Amino acid sequence: MTAEGFLEGRRLQMARGVLLQCIMGGYPPARFYGNEDGDLALNADPKQIHRLPWSKPPRALAICDADELSGESSRLSTRGQLKAVIARYAARGLAPVVATEMEFFVFAPNTDPTQPFQPPVGLDGRREEGHSAFSVSSNNGLRPFFNEVYECMAALGLPRDTFMHEMGVSQFEINLLHGDPLLLADQTFLFKHLLKEVALKHHLTVVCMAKPLAHTPGSSMHIHQSIVETGTGRNVFSDDAGQPTAIFRHFIGGQQAAMADFTALFAPNVNSYQRLCHPYASPNNACWSYDNRAAGLRIPASSPEARRVENRLPGADANPYLAIAASLAAGLYGIENELEPTPAIQGQFEVPDSLSLPCTLHAALERLTRSQLAKELFGKEFIEGYIASKTMELSSFLDEITPWERRVLATQA
Repeated sequence: MTAEGFLEGRRLQMARGVLLQCIMGGYPPARFYGNEDGDLALNADPKQIHRLPWSKPPRALAICDADELSGESSRLSTRGQLKAVIARYAARGLAPVVATEMEFFVFAPNTDPTQPFQPPVGLDGRREEGHSAFSVSSNNGLRPFFNEVYECMAALGLPRDTFMHEMGVSQFEINLLHGDPLLLADQTFLFKHLLKEVALKHHLTVVCMAKPLAHTPGSSMHIHQSIVETGTGRNVFSDDAGQPTAIFRHFIGGQQAAMADFTALFAPNVNSYQRLCHPYASPNNACWSYDNRAAGLRIPASSPEARRVENRLPGADANPYLAIAASLAAGLYGIENELEPTPAIQGQFEVPDSLSLPCTLHAALERLTRSQLAKELFGKEFIEGYIASKTMELSSFLDEITPWERRVLATQA
C-alpha cells in the first residue's frame, strides 16, 4: 500500500485462504479455511516496520499479525501460533529465550532448474571447489555481497553474533543473538528476505533449501532454547549449585515426546528429507546428548547460566515462526506433564526405533494426521489446514518424473 495510506491507518485486509496457500500458488479446498473465504485484517507490529535499505525507490516492510475481523488472532497464522505459545509460558511466570543459526548457499544464477546449482565466480575469477570451510578468507570473492549484507543488517537492527563459511560449497552460516522468541522469528524472516534481495542486486542466488546439492551437507536452522523466570531472568534449567533442574529434564522429555509428531512442522518440504536422510550432522532422531552433534537434541557446552537445548532438526527451509512455536510447545508440554527423557547418549550410538523420526514428507504428514497432541497444542483447524496444503505440494512433486528416473530406469527391460 502507499505510505500515505499506511500512515492514515487504512486497514489492509486479505482473504483467509491465503494463509494456506501452497508453495506452487494453489489452495486446498475451502472447507479448510471457511467456505466463505472471508477477510482477515493485517495489523502491523509497530516494532517491526522497516525501511528496506537495498530498495530504490525507497520502500518499507511491515510485519503484520493476521487477525480475524472480530479481533482475535487467526488460528491459521503461524506468527499468531508462536504468540500463543509464549503466552502459555507467561501464564506460568516463565519466558522462553531462543537463538537461531541460519545456514544458506550462495550460487550463481540458475536459469535452468534441470541443471545443478554452481558456486558463483568470485573476484579472483574462480569458482569455489569446497575447500574453504571455516576459512577466514573464504568469502573474499563475495566480499561486495557480504559487505552489503552486513550494512543492511545494521540498518534493519539485526544484531549478528558469528558469521562463518560452513562445510558445503559456497555455504555460509550466521548466528543471531538470543532473545525473545517472537523477535528472533521476525529477525530470521527478515534476514532470509534480506539475503535474497541483496543477492539479486549482485547477480547472485541465495538458496535456503534444506539440501540444494547432492553429496554435500544441507542447510539447517538450529534452534537454541532456554527458559528464564519472568522478572528475575534466572535460567530455570540450572539450580543454585549450577546443576540441571527437573524443569530441564522435563523440557527435554517433552521435546522427545513430540518430535516425531511435529517432524512435518520442522521439515516442511520434500527436499527437507534429503537433508535428514543423508545426515552430515543433520540427525533425524529424538535422542539427546551433551555436546554430540549426532543427536537431534544437543546440550552445547556452556556455563550453568547459559544452559540450553539445541533442536537440530529444523532446516533452513522451515517457517521460523512455526518451527520455534512447535519446539517451545513441545518443551512446555513436557514441563506441564513432568515427562522424563530417556538417558543421554554419548559417542557412537544406534537410534532406537522409539526415537527415530519420519524420513519422508509422506510419512511425516501421516504421523501429523494421527497426532492428537498436535491438534491439542495448535488446534484442529491449523493442523488440518497445514496438512491439506502440504499434501498438495507432495502431490505436485509426485506428478513429475525426475532426471534420475529417466537416466537410470529408461534403459531397464
